[in-house]
Amino acid sequence: MQLCVNEMDSPLGKLYLGVTENVVRYISYDEATFLQVGMDFRTEENELMRRLKDELSAFFIGEINSFTVPLEVRGTDFQMKVWQSLQQIPYGAVVSYKDIAEWVGSPKAVRAVGQANRANPIPIIIPCHRVIQAGGKLGGYNGSDVDRKRWLLNREMPF
Repeated sequence: MQLCVNEMDSPLGKLYLGVTENVVRYISYDEATFLQVGMDFRTEENELMRRLKDELSAFFIGEINSFTVPLEVRGTDFQMKVWQSLQQIPYGAVVSYKDIAEWVGSPKAVRAVGQANRANPIPIIIPCHRVIQAGGKLGGYNGSDVDRKRWLLNREMPF
């Protein structure tokens, strides 16, 4: 299986995207991500890459609130449970790391939930930005600048 990698300018800065013919594998704020995926890759666009870019662009300008591109993530059983839980958070809502820990059946695993969020291979679409600290602070965001998290939350919940 070959990975198609490409980049995209966005309001959050440059995004690095990776798709196969059939599924989105990653969105990253870090250019080096595609070098770590362990697959052969090419840089020309395929149909799914164009669709992913179109959906991200539409999301950033407020035309859509959800995504239809097919996803494939790989991780530990715990990470998979966390990432599945993230996809259940409604658009425009926030939950705490503790809430997610309880949802996945590990109420004391708040830090592990934070680590799984940081390892989320498809941020924005798998909305780890909707998870905040119990006291209402934003906390970190996918190993990235918390301003990106703030931007995404403001995009979903304008004041």
